[in-house]
Amino acid sequence: MTQDLADFAREKGIKYFMISFTDLAGGQRAKLVPAQAIAEMQEDGAGFAGFATWLDLTPAHPDMLAVPDPAAVIQLPWKPDVAWVPADPIMEGVPVDQAPRNVLRRQVAMAAEAGLRVKTGVEAEFFLLEPDGRAISDPQDIAEKPCYDQQAVMRRYDVVAEICDYMLELGWNPYQNDHEDANGQFEMNWDFADALVTADRHSFFKFMVKSVAEKHGLRATFMPKPIEGLTGNGCHAHISVWDMDGTTNAFADPSADMGLSEQGRHFLGGIMTHATAMCAITNPTVNSYKRLNAPRTTSGATWAPNTVTWTGNNRTHMVRVPGPGRFELRLPDGAANPYLLQAAIIAAGMDGLTQKADPGPRCDLDMYAEGHLVTDAITLPLNLLDALRAFDANDGFKAAMGEEFSAAFQKIKHIEWRSYTAHFSEWERLNTLDV
Repeated sequence: MTQDLADFAREKGIKYFMISFTDLAGGQRAKLVPAQAIAEMQEDGAGFAGFATWLDLTPAHPDMLAVPDPAAVIQLPWKPDVAWVPADPIMEGVPVDQAPRNVLRRQVAMAAEAGLRVKTGVEAEFFLLEPDGRAISDPQDIAEKPCYDQQAVMRRYDVVAEICDYMLELGWNPYQNDHEDANGQFEMNWDFADALVTADRHSFFKFMVKSVAEKHGLRATFMPKPIEGLTGNGCHAHISVWDMDGTTNAFADPSADMGLSEQGRHFLGGIMTHATAMCAITNPTVNSYKRLNAPRTTSGATWAPNTVTWTGNNRTHMVRVPGPGRFELRLPDGAANPYLLQAAIIAAGMDGLTQKADPGPRCDLDMYAEGHLVTDAITLPLNLLDALRAFDANDGFKAAMGEEFSAAFQKIKHIEWRSYTAHFSEWERLNTLDV
């Protein structure tokens, strides 16, 4: 564990630190701090005007101080004289409850009080586009079924390998990289870890991928549906819960159905119970619902869920159990805030444990071909406003996430929705001009 950032700077040759926090819209905000000033910043934090970011604050609020977490510092592999360090915002000595990393910290602490550690991994998909963001960067990437395309992934070898080399250098244990189901789309996987570690790495990964892409004259995007007709960017989360020493998987029971213990079923029950409310967090943009409710893509499937169902090793449902002791939540997309995603999973799951929630019977149908046969499944929200309404109607989930956070998050997201509805689109002109 790194304890002193000034010592870290001397040992690693760091000239500058990026003290970074993530706002409610998922934007990463940072100040570039020279190493000679980092000792004071580590103790007191770097000052920000919270109103200038997407937090529910005003210009009259006092300085918000982002206090760096030295245990999570990362030296930039592509610019080694700079280090990135995530921070926890405070104001007048008190944590800012709406700040996403603070929201996650509270969830981790509540799980710890119950003697549990939530461990997760994420599958962060992204596109490599032309610099203007309007087209994929590889004109030869035109296959109808491009997933795992050997030639296409090698045409982007320089970008993909550079990112993977950096993850190896950072000790994340990346284990596979592939061309994904859309033309121009890629996925890179690394080891699962405690939820806060995964969130920090997920946040840094997005920063790193964008930075390396820019270095190569490209633009990387995690936007849920950047290209019409193609598969969108998901961010599937793999979830397991362990005892506090991290050696016993509380979800694993070889004698149980699917190898999922009673605790695992209750945690899953919480996810199922709160799924529609979670959508506001796991799928937090207007564009998110172009992925969840998309027509069939050119490759033949969206790979995204439409209903609140779970199953075994079947990718057409919201949750699948691919093996004993863990399950995969296929709901989140690339726009999900790394910290709020993990916080929502823990909040919903821990409520499921408290309430002994029943996930209901598993469904083994192909939901893409036979979903119409399932008449009792809850459908996922059709748009961001529906998701926000589901979130607001779920008092238990809001309380679990924190009342200050919930109010601030809804306020920021309703601003986004109103901005979207005020936008005059070409669709309106085409479909209404001759009314």
